Amino acid sequence: MKSWYKHAAMLSFLVLAGLALLATGGNVNAASGGKITGTIKFTGTAPHERPIDMSKDPVCVKAHQGNPVKTQSAVIAADGGLANVVVYISEGLSGEAASAVPSEPGTIDQKGCMYEPHVLALDVDQHMKVVTSDPTTHNIHPLPAPGGGNIGWNKSQPPGAPPFDATWKAQEVAIPVKCNIHPWMHGYIAVVKGPYGVSDEKGSYTIDNVPPGSYTLTAWQETFGTQTQKVTVAAGKPATADFTFKK
Repeated sequence: MKSWYKHAAMLSFLVLAGLALLATGGNVNAASGGKITGTIKFTGTAPHERPIDMSKDPVCVKAHQGNPVKTQSAVIAADGGLANVVVYISEGLSGEAASAVPSEPGTIDQKGCMYEPHVLALDVDQHMKVVTSDPTTHNIHPLPAPGGGNIGWNKSQPPGAPPFDATWKAQEVAIPVKCNIHPWMHGYIAVVKGPYGVSDEKGSYTIDNVPPGSYTLTAWQETFGTQTQKVTVAAGKPATADFTFKK
């Protein structure tokens, strides 16, 4: 009988120890993922963004009645914050971090006869959902560089058409997108490998799920080109990397 109690006690101890180990391991993994935050600024005289003439399609004109839309090649806030800048890890990632693909799809919408977002960032093989919110027909046409591994396509979406899915097989920053029906519609799809972020209207960005390590960051903007910066991420702690672009 004593022997049975000893075995039962030992079994209980092992079960509890195993549970504790699993819990500790989970905490370690959760804490090991860091993030990178920062702000993108523009300094100097901002480029002139011209109003867009949408008179070719009365539906597009109506969508912006009283609030004309301007081109979006350099969206700059009053304090210099620069929007639509893609920031990604261009060197230093390895193993699972370099090959992981987000499960949530990115979405590009055709709304008000514009692309929303103007710049969409995706991981290689991450699904992209193409939708239309407009009561007019669009023809979305990405133009990847020849020979780079990505294959372009040209698809029409009439009003009420269901979304369709697409993926990209190779890193490419960035793929221009146009509409063959509305020539002012321009946007970009930035395909990267690994964690990424895109600056908002204030110029702020965040890159989540970054393992501890030392990396090279690249910031890409459609008009001002690219910049790089070194950054080190510690376990569970945010790192900071700010960029400033000039004309």
